[in-house]
Amino acid sequence: MKKNIILCLLLLLLAAAGLLTAVCAGAKSIPLNVVADSILHFDGGLEALLVRDSRLPRALSSALVGGMLALAGALMQGITRNPLAEPSIMGMTQGATLAVAISSVSLSVYSTLGNTAAALIGAFFSGILVLLFSLKTVRSTNITGLLIAGTAISTFFISLASIIALLGNRSQELAFWLSGGFRSAKWDSVFWLFVIGSCALLFSIFMARKINLVSLGDEVALGLGVKPARVRIYCLAMIVPICAVCVSVGGNIAFVGLVIPHIIRRVVGNNHSILLPFSFLAGAVLMIWADIAAKTLNSPYEIPVGLFSAFIGVPFFIYLVRKEKTS
Repeated sequence: MKKNIILCLLLLLLAAAGLLTAVCAGAKSIPLNVVADSILHFDGGLEALLVRDSRLPRALSSALVGGMLALAGALMQGITRNPLAEPSIMGMTQGATLAVAISSVSLSVYSTLGNTAAALIGAFFSGILVLLFSLKTVRSTNITGLLIAGTAISTFFISLASIIALLGNRSQELAFWLSGGFRSAKWDSVFWLFVIGSCALLFSIFMARKINLVSLGDEVALGLGVKPARVRIYCLAMIVPICAVCVSVGGNIAFVGLVIPHIIRRVVGNNHSILLPFSFLAGAVLMIWADIAAKTLNSPYEIPVGLFSAFIGVPFFIYLVRKEKTS
């Protein structure tokens, strides 16, 4: 218990420090006292506008996206008992990216749906594919089939998105979605992220006990009165809007949901009542600081934030695959 309290305080401190740094740092550094005045006593000046309408929603969006992706990864790993399960690896974020690409080349579709609704449809479609496949393979200890299927789905969706973007002369826009970033984050982005993120957190707390039982095996769960298939359907139904809104705001950011739950699990254990909210906090911290690095390391130019998560996630992914083969 003491260890968990210390970890919670540390994550909250890192998140608070990151949010302050994110608002102050950028192509133009803004002193902390100016930031405070811009928030508390808005005067309509250039720096105040920059803080209120650009940097503050961007910082909050990065925190919420990182937390939600980590939460989605922890949920997927729990319900599939698969250490490699993660929205980007299993094709869910790529499905949302494909739908965004389709809407971007069709003005009629975009005016009807917009990025968020299009991403929701794409994530739902790919989520159904993941669900159908995982329900057939989750009883097997061999994860190779699920991994190959997820990789194939991801590659297929990204290839389709690339073709559509090339034909529609929208390659530059697609590059943003593939690399990830929060340059376009606004207050309406924060609103939708907050609404869906709050629902996801409440849902995960409510479902944590059942996920604990499912993660022990279908036979154990059934013996204790929990239906594993129903738990998986409910969880994937929650993961779909998480992926949709995260892609619509931050693009295709990979590996956050893979790395963070594994790190947190080593500290707090396998109890999802603790693992899920702590994964949310740790994911928020990672993405806040990754976005700070993205906009400051090569200032005034930005580095895609997805590169930082991939830089951390790819070696970790290879390590997990090798560990699974040897176990």
